[in-house]
Amino acid sequence: MTNATIELDLAELREVTTFAVACAGPALAIFERHYPEDPRPRAVLDEARAFAAGGKRTQALRVTALAAHRAAKTAREEGREAAFEAARAAGHAGGAAYLHPLAKATQVPHILGSAADAARAFELDAGDDPDVGVEYIEKARDLASPVVVSVLRRYPDAPGGGRRAGELLRILDASLRRA
Repeated sequence: MTNATIELDLAELREVTTFAVACAGPALAIFERHYPEDPRPRAVLDEARAFAAGGKRTQALRVTALAAHRAAKTAREEGREAAFEAARAAGHAGGAAYLHPLAKATQVPHILGSAADAARAFELDAGDDPDVGVEYIEKARDLASPVVVSVLRRYPDAPGGGRRAGELLRILDASLRRA
């Protein structure tokens, strides 16, 4: 059985990555407040910015994205949930460059995961205030260019699951599809 594919070109991948970096970047301060000596989330954002600006999808981009996710794991193990979500947002920004042209709902987090995790990071940083997360999702919606929205609409709706970050992802997904 083959999977349905969608049209997706390199310029669109760069635009999606630009959006993901713009969403994840503000949350980096939360991670760095807890882990000022850990460069991993910042490194992936730098690599993703380079790709978005016209660079190649290098091995360094993939490696730094995985490293940001390892930084997130460390933060979670140490009970620093806001830092966990901020590092995940950075990792997802790097992963945006690897969005696959497969018409599967599981690809939607490559587009919107950085925004959802950043929103959850801000929410947790504000004492688990859900209004803060929703406000950040509204900001992220405004950052999505017509190209990002066009790419998103080629995919099925966001998948279920993912706890609160998944819920925020689905809120953003639905909002952008209505735009």
